[in-house]
Amino acid sequence: QVQLVESGGGSVQAGGSLRLSCTVYGYTYNINCMGWFRQAPGKEREGVATIYTGGGTTYFADSVKGRFTISQDNAKNTVYLQMNSLKAEDTAMYYCAAGLLCGSAGELPSSAYWGQGTQVTVSS
Repeated sequence: QVQLVESGGGSVQAGGSLRLSCTVYGYTYNINCMGWFRQAPGKEREGVATIYTGGGTTYFADSVKGRFTISQDNAKNTVYLQMNSLKAEDTAMYYCAAGLLCGSAGELPSSAYWGQGTQVTVSS
């Protein structure tokens, strides 16, 4: 059984920063990729960033490049998403996911595990 627990969401004004955390509990030996996805009301879910936990290779959506960074603490089975220069359009529910592989375009396999989500609201 694998469980992902996210934290760090909240409300911030445009230009501000937030850091999201995602900790994986349980059997993690088949997890090599972790990532963050987001879904705004009325929109499809989109990939934000992923990281290959074995080597640190990262992927970022064009919309967040230069503003967001993703990092990991393998000792804590935790991945972080540092979000700077936040914009109103970053407002969404953010979900952490973990899976066997990182896709080249930020996708994870259908067998990936998902967290419950944490809300990020950016006011302009």
